[in-house]
Amino acid sequence: MPGTGTCGRRPAAVFTLSDEERAIVEVVADFVDKEVRPVARELEHAGTYPANLIDRMKELGVYGLAVPEPYGDVGVSKVCYALVTEELARGWMTLAGAFGGHTVVSHLLAVFGTEEQKARYLPRMATGELRATMALTEPSGGSDLQAMTTTARRRGDRYVVDGAKMWITNARMSGLIALMCKTDPDASPRHRGISILLAEKGPGLAVSRDLPKLGYKGVESCELSFDGYEAPLGAVLGGEEGRGFAQMMRGLEVGRIQVAARALGVGRAALDDSLRYAQEREAFGKPIWQHQSIGNYLADMATQLRAARLLTLDAAARLDTGVRCDMEAGMAKLYASEAAMQIALNAVRIHGAAGYSTEFDIERYFRDAPLMIVGEGTNEIQRNVIVKQLIDRNRI
Repeated sequence: MPGTGTCGRRPAAVFTLSDEERAIVEVVADFVDKEVRPVARELEHAGTYPANLIDRMKELGVYGLAVPEPYGDVGVSKVCYALVTEELARGWMTLAGAFGGHTVVSHLLAVFGTEEQKARYLPRMATGELRATMALTEPSGGSDLQAMTTTARRRGDRYVVDGAKMWITNARMSGLIALMCKTDPDASPRHRGISILLAEKGPGLAVSRDLPKLGYKGVESCELSFDGYEAPLGAVLGGEEGRGFAQMMRGLEVGRIQVAARALGVGRAALDDSLRYAQEREAFGKPIWQHQSIGNYLADMATQLRAARLLTLDAAARLDTGVRCDMEAGMAKLYASEAAMQIALNAVRIHGAAGYSTEFDIERYFRDAPLMIVGEGTNEIQRNVIVKQLIDRNRI
């Protein structure tokens, strides 16, 4: 299926899956239908960490999807990765989030890691034995990553880290943190002083608290504090200081595709439930989909979802070719997240009072959807990324 080019300057991407990849997506879809959807509502309302479902994801190889050979056995294309993410989010968005940061770190290691770093971490990450997350956001920094205050200062053969991070998903359950920090706080421009430190749990690193959230229940989002935490000099991703900002921007191409795919899953679940309800529910002597207002909602929802999927798979296919796709990933994340929010709202309208009830899943979709608007860089930031790339690629 062809994608769209960028201002006519680049050939369209093609979305293709191998037979093995198709089978992987089908296996995950079956897992979602048989094991996730029957229990998601109960787990969500209880705020229960889904340990059994996470273990099943490990068994299915989900945690190794972004780990290439020879370090993993099931490394797949980013198109396949996006479709697997969509399936998991269709069942329960929490599960898609439970491996999102992990796969970004896998990608960072695969692309930028030293041979020693790859051998140390990737085989265990592929099986899920070692789970990873990334730590970017700070309590006062938000989207301005270059304004971070977390520092890693050399002291002999070690780095000593001080600072704090916020909204770190899977922080308690992860044994490896890709920590964005300043190894040269006085560098100019600021991004040249930023590095990614591969931080393992140890003295001086505390997960201080779990942050309460509107949705996205079951998986922890935490504050981290670093107070005299020590890491070896070899913990810098790629072995060279000052490259962390550029490395993370490439990693966020994967992260934003993942968030877009999560939005697809939430939007698809909301549309599926709405299509079913609109055929079963009758008003004024006919199924409610036959009333023009409801039918128009459904038509708009399906159109938005299809457009979002095409944007997301196009970005994923471009990433598979090795070309820069920060603009395409930003577009996918921007459009898919806004579409998911609108689709979830329309699903509430279609369901009426039932859409507001915790006895249905619609209210969960409505609570989960806003996360994709603000996560992995707010949509306001995405627009900045997109317009900058538009100008860079089309200078007169």
